[in-house]
Amino acid sequence: MENNEERMYVVPLRKVKEAPRNERAARATRVLREFVIKHSKCENVKIDKSLNEKLWENGIQSSPSKIKIRIVKGEEGEEEKRDVITAYLAE
Repeated sequence: MENNEERMYVVPLRKVKEAPRNERAARATRVLREFVIKHSKCENVKIDKSLNEKLWENGIQSSPSKIKIRIVKGEEGEEEKRDVITAYLAE
């Protein structure tokens, strides 16, 4: 990914429904993080508050089956944020 680049993805979370009922939202968060790492080739991933709330809005037992996200790579000038990918809820 180039600096300051944005990408849109639809993350499939259907397999999360196979997890035990009381682990589904937490599993969805892990699956989302792994998806972003795989597609951005960057290990440092941050999940925005609104995206996390969307994953947890129906409680721990019922997460969405898919979710549309926007990922942004950090600013070039900032040393700490250069290698940070942030995932936002796409609306």
